[in-house]
Amino acid sequence: MTSNDEPLLTGVEGRLGRITLNRPRQINALTMPMIDGIRAALAAWADDPAVELVLIDGAGERGLCAGADIRALRESVLDGTADAMEFLADEYAMNAALAGYGKPIVAYQRGITFGGGLGVSAHCSVRIVTDNSRLAMPETLIGLWPDVGILHLLSRAPGQLGVHAALIGAHLDAGDAIRAGLADHFVPAADLDAVTGSLRAGVIPAFGPPPAGALAGAGWVDECYAGDDAEHILAALLAHPDPAARAAGNALAGMAPTSVKVTLRAIRAARSMTLAQVLEQDLRLAGHFLARPDLPEGIRAQVVDKDRTPRWQPADLAAVTAADVDAFFA
Repeated sequence: MTSNDEPLLTGVEGRLGRITLNRPRQINALTMPMIDGIRAALAAWADDPAVELVLIDGAGERGLCAGADIRALRESVLDGTADAMEFLADEYAMNAALAGYGKPIVAYQRGITFGGGLGVSAHCSVRIVTDNSRLAMPETLIGLWPDVGILHLLSRAPGQLGVHAALIGAHLDAGDAIRAGLADHFVPAADLDAVTGSLRAGVIPAFGPPPAGALAGAGWVDECYAGDDAEHILAALLAHPDPAARAAGNALAGMAPTSVKVTLRAIRAARSMTLAQVLEQDLRLAGHFLARPDLPEGIRAQVVDKDRTPRWQPADLAAVTAADVDAFFA
């Protein structure tokens, strides 16, 4: 392993190439040097016969990765620099590299695994959730959309589970994450060290059955999220007798309206796309979102001033026209 003070630790342990995200105080939020380091390690091990498989995990107890360093993204947008766009292009290239890697990559989706944390794990070939896993794409809360190629996976989730996760950034537990196609196997967090020991020997162990997720049997998800009309979805959620549906409706009402409508269009389109095509779509959407005021405003409200009262432009779903949405996909 490289020095423990570095934000990314890489090294070979037995037959295992190990990549550890190492910013535990920031829940391992991704920076460009970390992304470049992941790509460099993958390239170095691709043809190394001593490395039979790869592990991606995160330092600290709070989670694998909370996503990108969104404060840095906001500063880039406000300063008018190209840093944010360069970061996202680099990140999407990493997502593609993980998905297309020639050796098994195991990812521990322990604890908080949000946004870019899913980008660094959900495209891997063996994705392990634990009893404390919380997986989410909360981008509509900050004036973005679920990127990092995740709509390729969420668009293929059963029923409307992926749409629910995409539009409100719903936090999925281990069972729901597996059902949504973001994870594969469940391992109690206390047993991960034993799994790592097997991986060092070049062996991927057998796994037990997944737990039922909190949303298993929640019929309101399929009922309310059907269709391509965001206003109709919101009204259906708010009018539903199930309090969980109404809570989802209240959450949806607080998301950036433009983000909600663009995300709904994007996830419907992604169902017939390859991952490469979804990542191309993500890069195109990024250029539009970074040019709008909602992103710096959403990050301000959530992580800078923390007043949780963003002033979206436009302020409600009805004010976002079909032409507005079309412009993102032109």
